[in-house]
This record gives sequence, C-alpha cells and structure tokens, in this order.
Amino acid sequence: MKTRKVIFISLLSAIAVVLHIIESLLPLSLPLGVKLGFANIISLVVIERYGVKEMFIVNMMRVMLSGLLTGHIMSYPFYMSCGGVLLSSLSLWGISYFSLPIISKSIISAVFHNIGQLFVLMIFVSHYAIMSYLLIMLLSSIPTGILTGYCAIEILKRLKEEQFQ
Repeated sequence: MKTRKVIFISLLSAIAVVLHIIESLLPLSLPLGVKLGFANIISLVVIERYGVKEMFIVNMMRVMLSGLLTGHIMSYPFYMSCGGVLLSSLSLWGISYFSLPIISKSIISAVFHNIGQLFVLMIFVSHYAIMSYLLIMLLSSIPTGILTGYCAIEILKRLKEEQFQ
C-alpha cells in the first residue's frame, strides 16, 4: 500500500473508533441494544473509496481499539461487536459484486450486523429465546441503515476523489 493510502486508512479507522465511543456514551431512548451505527458510516465510505479489503481492516481496527479503549475487550459486548462487524463486513463483501446504492448497502449491513450480534449473544446465553428479539432489531435496521447510508453519501459528496489516491 502507498503511504498516503495507509495514512487515510489509519485516519478513517481512528474516526470510526471515536464515533463508536461517542455513540456508546450517548443517552438515547432507543429499545435495548439498538444503536444508530455512526461508525458504520466510515465503513461505507471506505468500501466506496478503497474496497472490501480496506473496509475489513478499518472494521477490525475499530472493534479492537474500541474494545481496548472502553475496557470491554474480551467481554461479551466485545464479542457481540466482533460478531456483528464480521457478519456485516461479510455481507458487504458479498454484495460488493452488485451495483447497489449506498443506502441499500447500509441497510443490508445493519441487518447482518444485528443478526451477528444476536447470534453471539445466543451463544453466550445458551438459549434460543434471545432470537425472539430479532424482529425488533431487524425493524430498527431499516431507519438506522437509511440514516448511516445518507450520512455516508453526504461525506462522499464532500470528499474529493484525488484525496483518496
């Protein structure tokens, strides 16, 4: 990788970590477990400008560094975050072969992120009843996916293409 590209990937990873931590500190009155997914905005920007490999790097860096900085590393919230990010990244990789709009990618990513988190939680709780919460999480994926997708579109409009080379 070029030095300029490494610097931008590092900066975008740092921004994703900060957004993840800020979001965890916001006192939102959303249903239990529902988050807006601000850090996923950066994932969408990275996959649009760089590609899938770089998106995986940014997502894994975000989860690891956020876990370290918040003190949740190796606890069940950390594993839930890993499961969600892994499944959402795999879904973005799978749909990267199709020319879908960013908002569609964002909704699909949010859906798979929630499925991944609930699957990990189901393993920790050792009970399938936790999957009854899936409907609430999937329904929340649509508005949060639209919001993060729209934010990614606005960021991409304002960033110049040559900045990413």
